[in-house]
Amino acid sequence: MTKFAAHYKAELARRSKESRVYRKHQLTGLLIAEILHDEKHKALYIKLAKENNGERLLALAKDVAERKNVKNKGAYFMRMVTSHE
Repeated sequence: MTKFAAHYKAELARRSKESRVYRKHQLTGLLIAEILHDEKHKALYIKLAKENNGERLLALAKDVAERKNVKNKGAYFMRMVTSHE
């Protein structure tokens, strides 16, 4: 591998870790994932924010995050979302 190819590959790897947000629902979904400490399911939260009221989802995520007795905040959040539809 040439020096240029190695540098290019390293640059692509660095850029792939940067978040690129283009729409409001993307930011909302990422915020929900961060609030719930569930970055693994951020695509699900982005989809939910796209299809539902983002402000309501954020408020619900904050409420769930504040609950001390909930072990799996992501699962509890999803249960709350599906039960309120």
